Amino acid sequence: MLLALLLAAAASARVMDRLAGVPKDWSEVGTAAQKEPISLYIALRQQHTDALEQAVLEISTPGHPNYGMHMTRDELRSYTAPSLDTTATVTQWLVKHGIEPSVDNDWVSFTTTVGRANELLGTTFRWFEYAGGGGAKLRTLSYNVPDEVAAHIDLVQPTTRFGQLGAKKSPIFEMHRVGPVEDTTATATTKTNFAVSEDAAVCGSTITPDCLKTLYNINFTASTSPANKVAFASYLEEYARYSDLQSFEERYVPRAKGQNFTVEKVNGGLDDQKSSSDSGEANLDIQYILGISNPIPILEYSTAGRGPLVPTKDQPRPPGSNEPYLEWLTYMLAQPDSALPQTVSTSYGEEEQSIPREYALKTCNMFMQLGARGVSVIFASGDSGPGNSCVRNTNNATFFEPTFPAGCPWVTSVGATVGTNPERAVSFSSGGFSLFHAQPKWQTTAVAPYLAKIGNTYSAYFNSSGRAIPDVSAQGSNFAVIDKGYFSLLSGTSASAPVFAGIIALLNSARWTQGIAPLGFLNPWLYNNTAAFTDITTGYGGGCYGNKDLRNGARWNATVGWDPVTGLGTPLFDKLLEAAAPGVPNA
Repeated sequence: MLLALLLAAAASARVMDRLAGVPKDWSEVGTAAQKEPISLYIALRQQHTDALEQAVLEISTPGHPNYGMHMTRDELRSYTAPSLDTTATVTQWLVKHGIEPSVDNDWVSFTTTVGRANELLGTTFRWFEYAGGGGAKLRTLSYNVPDEVAAHIDLVQPTTRFGQLGAKKSPIFEMHRVGPVEDTTATATTKTNFAVSEDAAVCGSTITPDCLKTLYNINFTASTSPANKVAFASYLEEYARYSDLQSFEERYVPRAKGQNFTVEKVNGGLDDQKSSSDSGEANLDIQYILGISNPIPILEYSTAGRGPLVPTKDQPRPPGSNEPYLEWLTYMLAQPDSALPQTVSTSYGEEEQSIPREYALKTCNMFMQLGARGVSVIFASGDSGPGNSCVRNTNNATFFEPTFPAGCPWVTSVGATVGTNPERAVSFSSGGFSLFHAQPKWQTTAVAPYLAKIGNTYSAYFNSSGRAIPDVSAQGSNFAVIDKGYFSLLSGTSASAPVFAGIIALLNSARWTQGIAPLGFLNPWLYNNTAAFTDITTGYGGGCYGNKDLRNGARWNATVGWDPVTGLGTPLFDKLLEAAAPGVPNA
């Protein structure tokens, strides 16, 4: 009798996600105490997902009658709202387990104990740690929910989502300190070491805002308006520094002296100006967004993503249930229309295969929702060419490694170039084809010639029908940055993304002067204006070194037309301006 009851209970529960084993480079480091606190998100099933996707495509496609007619928050919520039955079923299930949920449209969040979460999801949460550091995280290898609940939810996270968020800084260069700003002797030496051209508007071996503006034909002076803001997202306890920005303005952008940025703290994020943690990525973002887009107002979103890294007696392991992307996205989508920026740059990402498929699809849907509200979302494509080890997690077969969230078709992915006359693909720039997302129609015409050109080359190692990465590119090597009072050099697609974001912010400023809606979701417009980019035809993005099937590594080559290392190419601002705001002078 007991066996029959157990079998009946098992049959009534649906496995929502299951991993074959502990993901690569992760290890179990301890059992979670039953009374340990844990916070979880439940994504409720939306009623009108397909209709929303079609509406966003119409809003974002030049020539369509609905182009530029972005949604308000309330209009968007009418598409994403779950049914009353869905909300009632899920909340009643949680209350039955002694959990008090918080419902916000299509999301339910709650904090409970590990013991109660284990019972709720038929699982066992444990502490896991990534080999590269970052603190322990509460995760599980599988979870299930009752059949009557499963039909109403898309996912529960963070559960099986082990991905390791990181800034997209090139492992070849990363950041090199050259000399302290306040040392006048070192500053003179630094100028030589930086190899800045005598004419600051010419790009030498070091990249500055002025040389980028010359390289990409940017002469436009933006207007300031609360209706046009540009932002960047900071994670992993990185905080842009006001003093470094002031020094950067004095040295490289004197026209912007006095401009600062505003920090919005998301779910426990901080603005720690005395932090001993890395700040290079955050400083790079603010300094180059400002260097390109000044005087447009700039926001930094500081999102908490992990707990204290030093264990204590009362808290032997840091609370590892935080999930930066979901926390940031749910915060953004809850903002009133007037509070949203029109352009957001993010220089963080991870391997797509390290992300549960349902999680990738759900977060991509949320990026689409930002596009629906008129926000251009820009991500660095990554810094590993076709991949690092290029080994598929599920079966250890050789397979290229696209990046997340760059593989989401609702974001604009930016690769990297180096040099001038001509610009060429830089060796670390990532690209490829998504594992989870199909190639969208707006991309097919540009990508098909590339696939035809390479034929069967590497065909066993990538998903040729997947969303192609990146969309565009910009300079990404040896950027002059001031960090913690030092002149420094930084390289990576994390440099390319804020440059492109600054350009989009300028275009939105030009549109604002004409009373035109912001560009919003960019990609259909970009692929409709390929002549506004310099096609990069030399260089390559390399990776997969040490792979047994690819002894000399693998590379995506830059070539005529779109390619999976530089996308459509680098921006020609004058042509983009004419396409975005016809008649507005580039002056």
